Amino acid sequence: MSNSELRAKAREQLKGNIFGETWLLALVVCLIEGAVISAASSIAGIGVILVLGAISVGVSGLFLSLARGKDSIDIGDMFKGFTSDFGGNLLLGLLSSLFIALWSLLFVIPGIVKTYSYSMCFYIKNDHPEYDWKACIDGSREMMDGHKWKLFCLDLSFIGWYIVGALCFGIGTLWVVPYHEAARANFYEAIVSEAI
Repeated sequence: MSNSELRAKAREQLKGNIFGETWLLALVVCLIEGAVISAASSIAGIGVILVLGAISVGVSGLFLSLARGKDSIDIGDMFKGFTSDFGGNLLLGLLSSLFIALWSLLFVIPGIVKTYSYSMCFYIKNDHPEYDWKACIDGSREMMDGHKWKLFCLDLSFIGWYIVGALCFGIGTLWVVPYHEAARANFYEAIVSEAI
């Protein structure tokens, strides 16, 4: 599936209207995620560690269900990472971030490569809640083998949208984030379908 098809699918799932209910609920989810992570990081680095994995699993699951045909967004779904295997989600968020940080110490490029290698671990955790952190990270590395460049190009295709959003005093970028998240969830779905 091409990047333009992934973006078109994401717009369709968000109902194509930036002021429509689905897109606005997705925006609220992304704002809550950002606020929780910002609040946790301002309190202390420990706060980020405690919520990063759980909130990432929840948000990934929410956008994944949208990509799989769910018609509406339930904001409560973004907190399911706190109720299902919180310890496993905590470890997944902590260790994936730690590994990326350690790879980044070897210059920026290895850190970027590993960021893309581990980028699907939260989606995998949603599909396989029984997996531990290592199985999710290993699964993401295997899944992204040969697909990192395509995801990088998908992310790059949103730069124009982020620039336009930034020109509107940064407010416009708020609407780009849910669009980008939905496109990434569709990317995961495309890879899973391709593997099957």
